Amino acid sequence: MEYVAFLIDFILHVDVHLEAFVRNYGLWVYALLFLIIFVETGLVVMPFLPGDSLLFVAGALCGLGFMDYAATCAVMLAAAILGDQCNYTIGRYFGPKVFRWEQSRWFNKNVFDQTHAFYEKYGGITIIVARFAPFLRTFAPFVAGVAAMTRTKFTTYNVVGAVIWVMGIVTAGYFLGGLPWVKANLDKIIWAMILIPGLIVLAGAWRARRAAAA
Repeated sequence: MEYVAFLIDFILHVDVHLEAFVRNYGLWVYALLFLIIFVETGLVVMPFLPGDSLLFVAGALCGLGFMDYAATCAVMLAAAILGDQCNYTIGRYFGPKVFRWEQSRWFNKNVFDQTHAFYEKYGGITIIVARFAPFLRTFAPFVAGVAAMTRTKFTTYNVVGAVIWVMGIVTAGYFLGGLPWVKANLDKIIWAMILIPGLIVLAGAWRARRAAAA
C-alpha cells in the first residue's frame, strides 16, 4: 500500500519529486526519465505512469536551469521510440501465442483481419495521435503488433509521433513552466493533462460503440 500511495503522489506531484531527485542525484535524473517513459510506452501493464505531465515538468526544469534541454529531449525521445518499438514487438510475438489463432475460442479471424486492415490503413495516424492520450499511448503499439501492422510502417510513425510528442510538450514546458501563473497552478495543469485526454478517449469510444450498435 505504501508503494501505491507513493506512486499516486508521484503522479500528482511529479514536479516536486522530480526537482527533489535532481537536487539529490544530479545526472541520474536522465536515467529516471528514460526508465519512466520507456516503461510507460513499452510495457502494456504500466499505462498509469505519468507521461505528458512528466515531459512538461522536465521541460520546465530545463527552463529553470535544473536540467539540460538538449539532453532531456534526446533521452526522452530515445525512451519513447524504443518503448513503443518494444511494445509492438511484444504484441507481434505474443499475440499469436496468446490467441493460438484459429485453434482458440478467443480468436476471431474476421476481427483480426479487420484490425489488421485498419492498422495498415489508419495505423499511422493512430500511433501518432495515441501519443497524446494516456492509456491509449501504451496499448496502441501493442495492438499494432498483435494486428501484424507492417514493422517498417509502424517504425516510421513511431518516430514521427515520438518527435512531435516529446519535443512539443518538453518545449512547451521549457517556455511556459517558468511563468508565475503556470507555477502557481501547476497541480491543476497536471490534473488537466491526465483527465482531459482520458475523457476525450472515453467519449470517442462511447460514440463509436453507439455508432456500431446503430
